[in-house]
Amino acid sequence: MIKLWLIPLLLLTPSLARASQVTPKFTQGSMQATTVTTQTVTEVIDQEIFGGNYSSWTGTNIKVNSGSYTAGDAVFGIVDEDEPWQLETVIRPAGVVEQIDIDRSITTNSTTTSLSVFSQ
Repeated sequence: MIKLWLIPLLLLTPSLARASQVTPKFTQGSMQATTVTTQTVTEVIDQEIFGGNYSSWTGTNIKVNSGSYTAGDAVFGIVDEDEPWQLETVIRPAGVVEQIDIDRSITTNSTTTSLSVFSQ
């Protein structure tokens, strides 16, 4: 019975820790480390640009004989047939007027080299 109380007593008794001196076995040296990394960024851009209903006409020596240009039933005529004439019409319904689709990948390669020189 007396021996059982001896075990906790030995466990609770502090022991001394002693450090050993370490003496390096080298006098000089160097170390080189190289790190290679690759990064890839993939970018996707899908863009739609919407516009409203648009209609216009312009010209020289031109007139609207009948109908309405905005209704789409205009009949154009030449004012003076002896003179040159020009007519430009633009009719665009509302909706997508431009679409941009870009798919690209950007790859970056990086190499880092470090050199450490040491001596005693």
